Amino acid sequence: MRLNTNRWNRLRYTLWAPVYDRLVGSFGRARADSLRLLYLGPRDRVLIVGAGTGADLPLLPAGCSVLATDLTPAMLRGARSRLRPGIRLALMDGQQLAVPRAAFDAVVLHLILAVIPDPVRCLQEAARALRPGGRMVVFDKFVRGGRVPLAVRLVNPLARVLFTEMTRDFEAILTGSGAPLVVAREQDARFGGLYRSLLLRKTA
Repeated sequence: MRLNTNRWNRLRYTLWAPVYDRLVGSFGRARADSLRLLYLGPRDRVLIVGAGTGADLPLLPAGCSVLATDLTPAMLRGARSRLRPGIRLALMDGQQLAVPRAAFDAVVLHLILAVIPDPVRCLQEAARALRPGGRMVVFDKFVRGGRVPLAVRLVNPLARVLFTEMTRDFEAILTGSGAPLVVAREQDARFGGLYRSLLLRKTA
């Protein structure tokens, strides 16, 4: 089986789903800090791309209208226990979102751009779904300026098979997307800046 495909992602995340919350549980504070950058209000329409088992859902303010999407049915089954009024789950490919243009006030991309086969296409689709003036948060692991630390280079071959790509460059993804997005704020999240949270705004 070829790696870096939707088929491979479904398979590996189906296997990871029963223990996923324990694996990424330490990211709870980083997720919350990232979501606070959005300043969400009770009437905001929120799209989560790559929602996984729904770890972000309890961190969203009451009253938001939320569509949480993921490619893997097993992950979404894990998210059902975190549902509340106003939150919907949908099986969806982040590279081809089945949502209308400009339908959301805010988009959440947490731990998805380093996993999805085509992060450029994912960012384009997220921007398409966002209304002009809307906000987007990205939380993930990225290298800076294409410079990959030796430790990351050594770990990445195994990491990309089992879990995630560790050498993606957010600035390159943003430039390649051509999306009308600008970085409004950035903060280091974990592990000396390997993980970053970025707030973006859609300009048109």
